[in-house]
Amino acid sequence: MPLALFALTIAAYAIGTTEFVIVGLLPTVAEDLRIDLPLAGLIVSVYALGVTFGAPVLTALTGRIPRKRLLLGLMALFVVGNGMAALSPSYAPLLAARVLSAFAHGVFFSVGATIAADLVPEDRRASAIAMMFMGLTVAIVTGVPLGTLIGQNFGWRATFAAVAGLGVIAFAAIALLLPARLRMAPPASIGDQVRVLGSGRLLIVFAMTALGYGGTFVTFTYLASVLQQITGFAESSVSVILVLYGVAIALGNIAGGRLANRNPVRALAGLFVAQALVLALFSVTAPSPWLAVPTLAALGFLSFANVPGLQIYVVQLAQSVRPTAVDVASALNIAAFNLGIAAGAWIGGLVVASPLGLGATPWVGAILVAVALLLTLWSGRLDRRASFALAAQAA
Repeated sequence: MPLALFALTIAAYAIGTTEFVIVGLLPTVAEDLRIDLPLAGLIVSVYALGVTFGAPVLTALTGRIPRKRLLLGLMALFVVGNGMAALSPSYAPLLAARVLSAFAHGVFFSVGATIAADLVPEDRRASAIAMMFMGLTVAIVTGVPLGTLIGQNFGWRATFAAVAGLGVIAFAAIALLLPARLRMAPPASIGDQVRVLGSGRLLIVFAMTALGYGGTFVTFTYLASVLQQITGFAESSVSVILVLYGVAIALGNIAGGRLANRNPVRALAGLFVAQALVLALFSVTAPSPWLAVPTLAALGFLSFANVPGLQIYVVQLAQSVRPTAVDVASALNIAAFNLGIAAGAWIGGLVVASPLGLGATPWVGAILVAVALLLTLWSGRLDRRASFALAAQAA
């Protein structure tokens, strides 16, 4: 893999830490700000919605800015956003700071995914995207548990201050390692952007992304609370369990990239089946420490294994049905990932506040993933139908 990919991975690590560290800190933030758990969960949803709406709009608006200069500006914005979070005196300023960081997140991954794919031969593109997203998984392995530990001992504001420091390191990595001249796709017109949203084929994939990736977040958003209140682990044990969960995610991300290199749809179908089953299983095993931990490891492996396949699939499909707006399609898929997070966290909050309670979050998430599976099978069928039509025309 080119050295430049590691610059993207480092930046993804910083962004992944700030996105997911709030999961481990949610009970701490709720207690400090004197809010209930579902309201604290909105911190996750608001960040994800900032990415959802910021990614496509800002990616289109920044289409003419040289890629390296754009990425440097995004990391500077990231540092400012996390610095503001570290200084937030109350709930509302924290939400505003999270939205600011989310804008940097959305554009970075939409542009970064296309840059990563362009840095390698075509048959390694899914693996290159997986390498960039590895920054997210390594963040969950190390950044999230460490950030949780910092927050539990020094306060959650100290965690965001540390994340701002990670942003400075990422800025330096991009400045030093990324080539000055990177390919720029032609900026998409307003009409192209509208046509991307008007493509039924792409909308199916966006829905697959939102439901398949977001289904896990019905539970993952409240995982610290599940582990403490249902499984019975002490607060100090949560960061250790998050390390195991993160290692499983990292392994799943690598495996998912390799599986998706040749046939993304087939890989995604198998992964969604396994993911839905494991989520449903966690509803049963959560009360038992001995059964919950291995189930979480399996869930961690599966929860990010679908990311490379979903991203490369939307890029491949956009090149076929909307070739002038591939960057916008990529940005919209990043938006779909985060719409799934926002919806998953919100649905999880509703479940937690309902008579069903925390213990129902896994099987509710499994239902969302099952719908993503049905959409994947439908999309694969449409692909085969399109291939047969092209073959018939060629004959």
